[in-house]
Parts: sequence; C-alpha cells; structure tokens
Amino acid sequence: MSIAQRIDALPMTPMMRKILLLTGIGWMFDAMDQGMVSGIIASINLDWTLTTAQLGFLGSAGVLGMILGAALSGIAADRWGRRTVIVTTLLMFSLGSALCGMAQSYEMLLVFRFFTGLGLGGELPVASTLVSEFSPLKSRGRNVVILESFWAWGWIIAALVAYLAIPLYGWRIAFFVGAVPALFAAVLRFAVPESPRYLELRGRHEEADSLVKRMEAAAVAKAGHVLPGSAGSPVAPADVSADAAVAPAASAPGAPLPVDGGGKPAWSFLSSFTSLWSKENIRSTLVLWVLWFGINLGYYGFVLWTPSFLVAQGYDLVRSFEFTLIMCLAQLPGYFLAAYLIEKIGRKPVLTVFLLGTACAAWLFGHAGDTTQVLLSGCLLYFFALGAWGCVYSYTPELYPTEIRGFGTGLAASFGRFGAFLAPMIVPWLYALFGSEQGFVFVFMLLTGVFVVVALVIGIFGKETKNVALDFVEGGGS
Repeated sequence: MSIAQRIDALPMTPMMRKILLLTGIGWMFDAMDQGMVSGIIASINLDWTLTTAQLGFLGSAGVLGMILGAALSGIAADRWGRRTVIVTTLLMFSLGSALCGMAQSYEMLLVFRFFTGLGLGGELPVASTLVSEFSPLKSRGRNVVILESFWAWGWIIAALVAYLAIPLYGWRIAFFVGAVPALFAAVLRFAVPESPRYLELRGRHEEADSLVKRMEAAAVAKAGHVLPGSAGSPVAPADVSADAAVAPAASAPGAPLPVDGGGKPAWSFLSSFTSLWSKENIRSTLVLWVLWFGINLGYYGFVLWTPSFLVAQGYDLVRSFEFTLIMCLAQLPGYFLAAYLIEKIGRKPVLTVFLLGTACAAWLFGHAGDTTQVLLSGCLLYFFALGAWGCVYSYTPELYPTEIRGFGTGLAASFGRFGAFLAPMIVPWLYALFGSEQGFVFVFMLLTGVFVVVALVIGIFGKETKNVALDFVEGGGS
C-alpha cells in the first residue's frame, strides 16, 4: 500500500494530535495579530490623529503582505517542505510585529505591517495543508476545522489585550504581545515532522515510511491488534505515491512527474501554474478563487472595523472592545458545530449554509437598533463567519493533488487576500459617502450580497470531497 493509503486507513494517533495542537498554537498567534489590529485602528487616533483613509490603508498594508506571502509560501512549501515554511513565516511575522510596536511614524508602521503580513499570509495556507496531509480520511475535514478554531482563541486573547491593555498602555503594547510567537518557532522546528505525503513525493521514501510506521505502531498499541492497511516494510523507492500516480496534474495527463538529475520529482512554476488551469483542476481553481476572494472581502469588511463601527454608533472605546470580546466568544461554538457537521453531511452543504447564515447575520447587524440587537446579531455574525472559514481551510487543500497542493492552496489564499485588501478601503468610503447612520446600513447590505453570491457559487459549482481520498481529488464529487 502507498503512504497515502496507509495514512487514510489510520485512526487518530498521538502524533496527529500533537501536530494539530502545535500548528494550532501557531495559528492562534496569527489570529492574535489580526485581532489586535482592529483594536489598534480604533485607538491609534489618540496618538496620531489619522484620517479614515489612512486607517483604511493601515488595515490594507498587512493584507498586501499577506497576498505576496501566501503566493510565495505555496511555491516554497512544494519545493522545500511544509514545516520549513511554517517555521520561517512564524519568525517573520513575529519580528514584524515587534517592529510595528517601535514604529515612529505612520509610514514606518505601514512598511512594518507589510512585512508582518508576509509572514502571516505565508503560514496559514501551508499549516492547513500540513494538517490535511497528515490526517486520516475519516477525520481530515474535522481536523482542519479544529485547526482553524484556534483562530477564535487568538481573537479572544487579542480582544482581551484590546479591552484590558490598550486603554491603559496604548496601542504599541498590542504589537509587542504579537512578537511573542518568535519564541514558539523553535519548538515547532523540532516537534513537528514533515508531511509523509510530501516526503514520498520528493523521493524521501524511508523518511516517509518511518513516520507512518510510528503512527501505525501507536495505533496498533492502542487497538491491540494489527490494523488493516498497515505495512511492515518500507515503500519501494521505485513506487510513486498514490497522489502522484492518480493525479498527474502537474504534468501532461497520463505522464509521470518530471524528475531532476537525482531521479526525484522536479518542481516547476510553469508546469504547476499550468496544472491549476488544466481540465482536471480548472473548476476547482475557479471556485476556490471566488470563495477566497468573497469570504475575505466580506470578513475583513466587518471584522477590522467592528470596534470603530461601535464607537461611531455612540459606544465608548472600552465598551466597543467589550462588545467585540463577547462576539469573539461566539466563534468557538461556530467552529465546533462546523467541525462536527463537516464529516457528517459534507463540505459543500456545511460551507453553503454557514455562508448564508453569515449573510443573514450581516443584514441583521447592519439594521440593529439597540444594544441587545447589536450583541445578538454580532454574535451570530462571528458564529457563522468563522465556522465558514474553518470549512474553507478544510476544503481548499482537498481539491488539489500533492504535487501542487501547497502551490494551489497558497495561490487561492493569495488571490483571496485582494478581497481583504479592498475591504478596509471600500468600507470607510461607503461609510463617508452615505453618512454614519446610512453608511453603516449600506456597508452591511454590501457584505450580505457578497456572502450570498459566494454561497451560490459553492452550492452550484463546488465539488464534494467528503470521504474522497487525497489521491483522487480530481474526480472528487459533483
């Protein structure tokens, strides 16, 4: 049996749980950075008196870095490995956050936010790819949604920092807290192994076999009997991974992967990019690009501005941070429900329902008339939006074969970040165009429409990948 088939046959193992926990902690740190920016945007005017447009550019500067970071990390992950990229990008955004805390001018802060975004945008799609490739078939979707649920904990910590620390110590303290993850990068470097699917694809058969044997041994020890599909001998070097054999999308249909001088599969930007638009992958690529662009535009259209919106509606800064913290808590049940349903009823229906739920919540939030309505609709908005995000990160790597999985996931995330870049500029423009009262309504009407369109695209054109092995993603579902 191939490495891929042996992984799919496994139950959850201690190694898988450790990988999920450690990559999840890294994911949490990413969320802290993004979460604290919303608090910073709401408070930095106390020091620098920035215009609405300048605040919008501040939100977009990090996103520009995320666009480039996601694209480059996908390329790097397919060339040099998933773990290497995760550790490197974690260090980058930690350093960038520390530099932001020391910025002495608005222009310096923009540059440092861009650098921070390079690391942040690079880590997220690669971490989800690593967890997806390590996960057994029956728990793959759930594991990636659980990974994404660490985002909620990061936002909760960020909201606490904004609520408790920023009013007392100023906005710089948030950036310094965001630099802490650099200390965690060394732990990841030694504690998280490389993806066995990637190792086999790169010709490192013994390493891949050794990792899978360790997981099989742990599973056998727990079960008390030999598991179906476990192997007692290494995969022969002449074998090609099932992902590559069944999904030759990075080369001509039916042809083997190109090899380098050492006989190992070679990576080519041109062949990988062409593969994304081949007849096997073009449908998945188009659907994913629409999904990523739309959910980024909608999500960053409200999440970076929630404290500012609340201040503009008459709540003081501390009160707005308190409301945001309560809304962030609503993310957790959203993630957990999505993690449960995604393996029960499938990726497409769960993603579609959560996107439509987000649209309804956005409409209600835009028309909320009192404190109770603001809190209730805001909690629903965070509940559905973050549940949808969990499904997005689970769904994306499942639609590509191993040889272009990192590249395809990274490029989809990179394209999607253009939506996140536009959102912080469109939102204040609409707000100023229609005034504080009507502008608030129009912003959330726009976001409602965005989420509805994306839900329809997924529901009509998306493939279902529930219980579809990563070896067979091209033919996965209808």
